[in-house]
Amino acid sequence: MKLTEEPLELSIVMPCLNEAATLERCIRKAHDFLRQHQVAGEVVVGDNGSTDGSPGIAQRAGARVVPVAVRGYGAAVHTAAMAARGRFVVVGDADDSYDFSTLMPMLEQLRAGFDLVMGNRFAGGIAPGAMPWKNRVIGNPALSGLGRLLFGVPVGDFHCGLRGFSKAALQRLDLQTDGMEYASEMVIKASLLGLRLTEVPTTLSVDGRGRTPHLRPWRDGWRHLRLMLLFSPRWLFLYPGIALMVLGSVIGLWLLPAPRVIGGVELDVHTLLYCAMAILIGFQATCFAVLANTYAIDQGLLGEDSRIWSASRRVTLELGLAVGAGLFAIGLASSVAALWNWGEQSFGHLDPRQTLRAVIPSALALTLGCQVALSSFFLSILGLKTTSRTRAEAPAHQAVAQDT
Repeated sequence: MKLTEEPLELSIVMPCLNEAATLERCIRKAHDFLRQHQVAGEVVVGDNGSTDGSPGIAQRAGARVVPVAVRGYGAAVHTAAMAARGRFVVVGDADDSYDFSTLMPMLEQLRAGFDLVMGNRFAGGIAPGAMPWKNRVIGNPALSGLGRLLFGVPVGDFHCGLRGFSKAALQRLDLQTDGMEYASEMVIKASLLGLRLTEVPTTLSVDGRGRTPHLRPWRDGWRHLRLMLLFSPRWLFLYPGIALMVLGSVIGLWLLPAPRVIGGVELDVHTLLYCAMAILIGFQATCFAVLANTYAIDQGLLGEDSRIWSASRRVTLELGLAVGAGLFAIGLASSVAALWNWGEQSFGHLDPRQTLRAVIPSALALTLGCQVALSSFFLSILGLKTTSRTRAEAPAHQAVAQDT
């Protein structure tokens, strides 16, 4: 297809790393689709360092080749998609597992105004042997279900390699990852930013590579899961942290006056010690939620409308230091009181069941005071960096808005 500088409606993008066996077939199907449906478009191959002659095959087949120096599926897709000239972009693997001659349902949804259109292989049909059983039965359903739970995304196949999006949506998403987790980042950020998402059934065939695929199920599955948790510090840190603090506080206060007996089992200072540990771990997890959220915003992985970010901005360094100092003072005073009581008994033998009821809360208050103060300092450092980045990028964002 002849290249022109005229605006195009659709760019069909194929990430490529040594796909000589199937690349020409995929490009031909894509061109046939454009001609058959009279769509003004192009085929763009994002070559990720192929050594089997794939770039030459792509050029001879009429595709435009975009060299991608950074290794990774995400890097190949993103670089080629950003270089595409179409208003809409459809991405599909170059291994002939997706049929590029049947893209009309996806294009129709893009024309209807959807920002991201996902293919759903489970709805359209998966050929025998096209997807490993652990991906089909365990990995993909589990990760897709987790994505729907954490982010409310109306997508049944989070990791489908065939998807379409508008070029404007891609620019707004500001995707950061380079590996396979790029696929998850696109869906998650589209949901977080309130973009319009939908899905269409698509089929998955056995690929024609004749070699081991680039996908590494366990490694790439972990990278997808890790990214989901990073985008949801509430589920990873905040909710478990709050639960631990509440549980430790309730049981600890219950045990503080005296031992308790449940079902013939006596709970005493040993359980009280574990309650204090639960409070400390819970507080640390809650701090991690705020710190991870702030870091994700600074790296462009989350928007500043996050509820954790909004709450953390109201916690100033001075407030954190005041709270930390107050807790430390309470712990220090309690420790001095315990020492005074020991002195009243000439520093002799004490009953641990009684003294630990004062020592454990004192140590807890001392430790929490230090943690609050140190976490406040660290949060302030991250906050300064995030604020500087936001101010520096504001003129650029305003310029883009004016241009569009």
